[in-house]
Amino acid sequence: MSSRARPVDWDAINDAVDWLITARRFGGPREVLEELCQRLCGAGVGIYRAAVFIRTLHPSIMGRRYTWNESDGVSMTQAPYTVLDSDLFKASPVGDVYSTGEVVRLRLGDADFSDTYNIVDDLRAERASDYLMQPLFFSNGEIHAISWATRRPGGFRDDDLAAFNAVAPAFARATEIYALRRTAVTFLDTYVGHGAGARILSGNIQLGDVQEIDAVILAADLRGFSSYTNSHDGAQVVARLNAFFDLLVAPIAERKGEVLKFTGDGLLAIFPFTAEGDLGPRCRDALAAAQMAIEALAQAEEADEAIRCGIALHPGRVLFGNVGSDSRLDFTAIGAAVNLTARLETVAGELGRSIVVSADFAAAEGGAYDCLGRFALKGFEGGQDVFAPLAEQRTLA
Repeated sequence: MSSRARPVDWDAINDAVDWLITARRFGGPREVLEELCQRLCGAGVGIYRAAVFIRTLHPSIMGRRYTWNESDGVSMTQAPYTVLDSDLFKASPVGDVYSTGEVVRLRLGDADFSDTYNIVDDLRAERASDYLMQPLFFSNGEIHAISWATRRPGGFRDDDLAAFNAVAPAFARATEIYALRRTAVTFLDTYVGHGAGARILSGNIQLGDVQEIDAVILAADLRGFSSYTNSHDGAQVVARLNAFFDLLVAPIAERKGEVLKFTGDGLLAIFPFTAEGDLGPRCRDALAAAQMAIEALAQAEEADEAIRCGIALHPGRVLFGNVGSDSRLDFTAIGAAVNLTARLETVAGELGRSIVVSADFAAAEGGAYDCLGRFALKGFEGGQDVFAPLAEQRTLA
C-alpha cells in the first residue's frame, strides 16, 4: 500500500487532540496551525493546504486568515470591514459558513462537479481534488472557520473527514483562548496605549500601582473647536476631530511615542526614556513628531476649514500608572512635569504659536530656538521661559 493511501493513524490523531487540549504553552497561531497540519500529514491525512479564518474585535481589521501549505508553511493576511459587503466575500465558502454554521464541501474531482464559489478556479489551478470548510464554534456562539484541501485522487476519505471532525473542536478552543488574549491586547493598545497596555497585562492593575519614569511630554490642543462645534452638525464635528487625531497620532507613533489619552479636543503623549543619554534623542523625536503633525495639518487645510493646533513639549519625571477608584481606573501619567506641559500649551494658544517648548527641552534638544518671553504659569512659582523652534514660523492667526 502506498503512503498516500495508508489508513489514518488514529493514535496520532488522538495525540493531536490531547496536545490541543493539554498543551501548557502555545507559540502563537502560526505555530499551532503549522504543528497541527504536520501532525495530520504524519497521521496519513492527505492535505496540501489549510486555512483558518478568524474574525476579530479590532477598530480597523475585520478578520485574519492564516494559511498553511506543505511547501511554504504559514502566512497571515488581514481583511478590513469593507470585505463583509464585497461580492468577493459573498461568493466565498467562508461567507456561507459564517452565516449558516454548516460545512461546505467542494468535490472538484467528481465528473459532474459544478459550483459558483469564487475559490473554485484557484483550487483547480492547484490541482485540488477536494475541499472542505468547517465551522469553528467558540463558546460565546461566534462562528469562525477552517478549511482543508487535498490533491489525493478521489478526494477526502471517510477517515480523513472523521479526523477533521475530531481535531476541530479542540482546535477551536485553543484558537478561542488565543483570540481572547489578542482581543485584550487590542483593547488595551487601542484605549490606553501599547506601553500602558503591556503594564496592565503584566499585572499592574491595582489602585496606586504607579512607577516613576522619565519622559518627554507632548500636550496638544485643537484650536477653535468650540466655535466649530457650535456652527456644525454632530457628524461634521466628529469627522473633524478624528481627522485631527489621525494626523497627530501617526507621527507620534512613528517616533515611538505613546498617546496616553484624548482630552476632548486635545491629547497627552509621552516619549519615555531610561538613560540620561537618551534625553536629547527623545526630545528630537518629540519635536520631529510635532513638526510632522503641524506640516500634515497644513497640507490638509482647506481655505475656510483649516485644522489648527498648538503643541507644547517638556521633559521631566512623571508618575505612570493607575489613578482613580477601586472600580474605575485610568492608566495615565501625572506630576508637575505634566502640569507644566499643559500650561505651556495654553501659552501656545495665547501666542498663536504652533509649537512651544520649555527651557529644559530647548537645552536638551540642542537646536536653535527663539525665546518668546518669560511667563507666569498657574501653579508654578516665578516665571518660566518659553521657546519656539526657529524652524517653526507658522502661527495660528
